[in-house]
Amino acid sequence: MFDMDIGIDLGTANVLVYVKGMGVVINQPSVVAFEKDTKKLIAIGTKAKKMIGRVPDNIDVIRPLRQGVISDYAITEKMLKAFIKQAMSRKATFRRPKICICVPSGVTEVERRAVEDAAYSIGARSVLIMEEPVAAAIGANVDIIQPCGNMVVDIGGGTTDIAVISLGGLVVNRSLKVAGDDYNDAMIKFIRRKYNLLIGEPTAEEIKIQIGSVYLRPQDDYMIVKGRNLVNGLPDKIQITANETVEAFSEVTLQIINAILGVLEVCPPELAADISVRGIILSGGGSMIYGMEQLVEAKTGIQAVVVDQALEAVALGAGKSVEFMNRLKKDEK
Repeated sequence: MFDMDIGIDLGTANVLVYVKGMGVVINQPSVVAFEKDTKKLIAIGTKAKKMIGRVPDNIDVIRPLRQGVISDYAITEKMLKAFIKQAMSRKATFRRPKICICVPSGVTEVERRAVEDAAYSIGARSVLIMEEPVAAAIGANVDIIQPCGNMVVDIGGGTTDIAVISLGGLVVNRSLKVAGDDYNDAMIKFIRRKYNLLIGEPTAEEIKIQIGSVYLRPQDDYMIVKGRNLVNGLPDKIQITANETVEAFSEVTLQIINAILGVLEVCPPELAADISVRGIILSGGGSMIYGMEQLVEAKTGIQAVVVDQALEAVALGAGKSVEFMNRLKKDEK
């Protein structure tokens, strides 16, 4: 029998589960398919995501998390149970785990409590709730215990978290309910407006991942996109270029850039000086859109770097949280 620690990045787009000694063992979409009448689970994760837009009337396919918080408690609980059961099955024996769950920095106490209750309901021995920017910094191996400023911008699926961290805590932070999902919505609207073609969210996400850009590319790229023609109602296809997506994403990108500038404006002078030297740390799936680090650097004048394993940084930080808390306690003595 041995101790088992689990770190969970409870994201709007994906749930990642870190198991101590094994790393990230679960990385699947936060999507659940269930029967409407009985609420019986049919599929979760990748299998459920493939069902979006392809199910009969008696089945619902939903994302139980919206903008980083639980929108459907019962379904979220079932989803978490299923993912943690999968993670635990990789270990032969275990006690009830200690679980660290990451949430956006701007959640209310009620939302934080809902996440904590969900973790206890699935058999956690103890639960630690950690802000996503702090976890992202820990996951990126940044020493946030030191008395110097570190700026983290975590662009997830439902929220963008911007924080200045020093001595292990948040000094200035802002949680913006604009992130990866909004890029998908912006792409759907852009293609509908410009080409009279209706596409679904999975297609919009595929465009974002393959050729999506927030900064003009020296060499343009393109992609063939299929959907339904809104003029004649028939299936149709168009060609969209990477540099067109800069225009499509511009409004969402502007909101994120303005939020970053807003946090820098209220940051204490000494920490601002640290950030100008140490740079801005970018994490989350949204940070991987082409040109994000170049754009942030161009708008702020501060070097921006996308961390290694940007998608997994928060989950890795959650997994290392126990080690981090022990260090923090030692430094306080």
